[in-house]
Amino acid sequence: MSEGDKTRLIAWSRELRAVHERLREALRATREALDAGDSAVPATRDLLLYCHGFCTALAGHHEGEDAELFPAIAAQHPELRDTLGRLKQDHSMIAYLVSGLQEAVERSASPAELDRRIEGIAAIMESHFRYEERRLLTVLETLALDADPQRVLGPL
Repeated sequence: MSEGDKTRLIAWSRELRAVHERLREALRATREALDAGDSAVPATRDLLLYCHGFCTALAGHHEGEDAELFPAIAAQHPELRDTLGRLKQDHSMIAYLVSGLQEAVERSASPAELDRRIEGIAAIMESHFRYEERRLLTVLETLALDADPQRVLGPL
């Protein structure tokens, strides 16, 4: 294996970590927009913008993993199929929570409700990211996958 091939292969683990960190940053920005909002008008334009951006990015990340990354891992590491199944279940749960947040923002829910919804997403998302990194980073260092990282890991 050439040094170029090794760098390309290891890049998948770095890419996953980088995307997770950018999603964490997007969630922080969304929280800050909520904290900065006027309590009389909880769904400020900034909150709508940050929520839409965060929700879109998180959904894109999980859709790319489900469609591109997880099948490649399963093909090369069939022993991880149960792990990948659990991660896909997490994706469904997170999508449900994100949908609830989007609905709450659109109807100008109270800051307390928005905060609860964001905290719920944050807790599940962080647990999911840590589990995914624990189980997959080593595999990603040797994964042979010739694909566009934005298609595989989302638009961030």
